[in-house]
Amino acid sequence: MKKVLIIQNKRIGDVLIASVIANNFKRKYPDSEIHLMAYDFTEGVVMHNPNIDKFISVKEKELKKLPVLLETILQIRAQNYDIIFDPYSKTQSRLICKFSGANMTIGNKSRKKLGNWGYYTHPAEILKESSHIAGKAIEDRVRLLQAAGDFEPVDYAPKIWLSEAEKQEDWLGRYKDKKVIVLGVLGSTPQKSMPYEYVAEIADYIAEKFDAYLLFNYSPHQKEEALKIFEMCRHKENIILDIYAPTIRDFIKLMYQCDALVANEGGTVHIAKALGKPTFTIFSPYVSKSHWASFEDGKMHTSVHLLDFKPDLFDSYTYEKRKEIEKNPRELYLQLSPEIILPQLDKFLKENL
Repeated sequence: MKKVLIIQNKRIGDVLIASVIANNFKRKYPDSEIHLMAYDFTEGVVMHNPNIDKFISVKEKELKKLPVLLETILQIRAQNYDIIFDPYSKTQSRLICKFSGANMTIGNKSRKKLGNWGYYTHPAEILKESSHIAGKAIEDRVRLLQAAGDFEPVDYAPKIWLSEAEKQEDWLGRYKDKKVIVLGVLGSTPQKSMPYEYVAEIADYIAEKFDAYLLFNYSPHQKEEALKIFEMCRHKENIILDIYAPTIRDFIKLMYQCDALVANEGGTVHIAKALGKPTFTIFSPYVSKSHWASFEDGKMHTSVHLLDFKPDLFDSYTYEKRKEIEKNPRELYLQLSPEIILPQLDKFLKENL
């Protein structure tokens, strides 16, 4: 039996797509024992996954402390893992791999010339571009998996498992008389959030053109900002504000009962796709679409990015200018106007509602 650890200390979407490694490994080696190490707040996205035998919860801020990191390394070493996959491939996880004692450690090569200091027994090259409909982020993780052997045919699609009891929970209550579209009104960070006035215009357009409810989705700390967007909307009667999913697992159960997702790029998009729900994704100008746009077919899953309409936009930008945009992309976000988004959104909703 092989004992395997996957390290993915990042955000919700990253953890969900990293579970593809576990799904494919367990299919080939059903008697293997697979552990996943990730930040505590991401556990809900892999709960009930039969391919993950143990979730190792770590706290983001704590792991940055050297004593905690050293203690974690000792704990991992004591587990005697045969293989460690490290999609995270940052200093913390590289050190864990280097001193883990595992027979095989697999992670991404550093882009820095002096960055590959024997952290991994099997360092893997990061793909330069995507060649599969799953998108580069998933392809990069599959590439790590394939460094451990032949896993063809690979199942690239992340999955979420719900218990029968979870499926029976009533989240929509009195709103079951119409289709429900989850509208992600804010991104996971300000840099991934559309201008508020654009979100309000999109909400009003959907309310006017489609017989559906709009369920505002946002993180707990974003409530005040979400209410600002709500106040800008003309058709408040179509907006659901009295249903809120406080945890990731609650959002999964809620999304399971809804009909589609329209949102800024982020973890909720990956969740909706894993649940088989139609998604319309709005990309921040600085986020790579080829990296994170997965399984897009122009029908059930589609997206908009400013570069779709202005492909030469960044050609004259210096590295410094691009980093400046990443910190504050509002100037470019304003160019991704509702006039550009709404025709694409209209087509998506007509095909999926």
